[in-house]
Amino acid sequence: MKPRAVLVIIDFFNPRGFEGAFSRATVRAAERVSRLKARLRKLGVPAVYANDNFGRWESEFAALVRQCQDTPGDVSTIAQLLAPQTGDRSVLKPRHSAFYQTPLMFLLQTLGATKLVLTGVSADSCIMFTAHDAYLRHLELWIPSDCVAAATPKYTRDALTHMHRVLKASTVPSTSSLPSLVRK
Repeated sequence: MKPRAVLVIIDFFNPRGFEGAFSRATVRAAERVSRLKARLRKLGVPAVYANDNFGRWESEFAALVRQCQDTPGDVSTIAQLLAPQTGDRSVLKPRHSAFYQTPLMFLLQTLGATKLVLTGVSADSCIMFTAHDAYLRHLELWIPSDCVAAATPKYTRDALTHMHRVLKASTVPSTSSLPSLVRK
């Protein structure tokens, strides 16, 4: 099977919202992810949403999306921008990493994934934990620097620097030429 990339969209759906500058950075990242997702979809790259379940074990992703779409402000803006489309998949996660106690690895194997494009929040927490777990599973990584956000720009920069250095992740922005990781 030919190596395949999968777009993973992490923790953008949060009914509690994000604070101040973090909220503005999250909206900007969501706008860029929306454009990147459309670009990758044309190349046949599938999208998988991995989102916190906020401790609600009876929750369902579609219900979380609707709840966020109905919440005024940035929460709704983000949910409208990144609403799942037909064919998109989702997993709800109980902790920071999208791999921890979820069927994500099985899903990625089913999709033939050997490469991941990680996007979302928070760059220094859930993105980093997921990236480390992906690296341990020998998955190649592209973490577009403009498609992630954290509580401060410094936290985002530091996390991206770490993931580039330690995990060998590409961190070129989504607006650049697509890295070989996703080009056909």
